[in-house]
Amino acid sequence: QVQLVESGGGWVQPGGSLRLSCAASGSIFSIYAMGWYRQAPGKQRELVARISSRFILNYADFVKGRFTISRDNAKNTVYLQMNSLKPGDTAVYYCNIHQSGVDYWGQGTQVTVSS
Repeated sequence: QVQLVESGGGWVQPGGSLRLSCAASGSIFSIYAMGWYRQAPGKQRELVARISSRFILNYADFVKGRFTISRDNAKNTVYLQMNSLKPGDTAVYYCNIHQSGVDYWGQGTQVTVSS
């Protein structure tokens, strides 16, 4: 089994920054993609950023130039550095691991951007 624990969410003013972390544990066998998704009230869950096992990056258009995803394989941890946050970024952010065709999800961490 795979467990993912997110941290780093909270409340910030527009233009502020947050750094999300997600530590994975359990039955991880190294070759997997990691990513961040978010879901706002009344909306579908959407991709924010993804980093493959070969460190190939993929960002949603609405975060390009503002967010940076990275991973530390030695720690089985993925990070999301979020800068220039906007009210539209308000959502629950979920960590994801895609391994052997199976998606694993964290419990989610709330990010709120408001004045």
